[in-house]
Amino acid sequence: MATRHIARSIALQSLYEWDFYDKKSDLTKIVERNIENFGAGIDEPEFVWRIIKGVVENLEKINEVIGKAAPAWPINQISIIDRNILRIGLYELLYADKAEVPEKVAINEAIELAKNYSGNNSSKFVNGVLGTVYKEIMKPKT
Repeated sequence: MATRHIARSIALQSLYEWDFYDKKSDLTKIVERNIENFGAGIDEPEFVWRIIKGVVENLEKINEVIGKAAPAWPINQISIIDRNILRIGLYELLYADKAEVPEKVAINEAIELAKNYSGNNSSKFVNGVLGTVYKEIMKPKT
């Protein structure tokens, strides 16, 4: 498995735990523990931290984007795992360095996280939400 995919998995596990405990846990300690326990082979742990920092710093804006792209699914009704997959995907799609993470890579990686960690229809849901956002940001500005 590619090291960045493992890094995204560690970020997802960390955000999931943090969100599960209603964001009252120490996210730094969670991430450190998960890198230590699951990140033995990753060669750029700073990539995990960029994702975590990016999601947390942009959490409110990312949640608003989810709400607009999936209006039938209020953020608190989306499963914890799916909403954090979407948060990682949207962070990478909207805020990450495009030279480091192109838009289509961000979408594909989020879909893979959904296939690996969530339910049968989650990858379709994640693809739909991120695809909607991608189409919107790629629209020519008039």
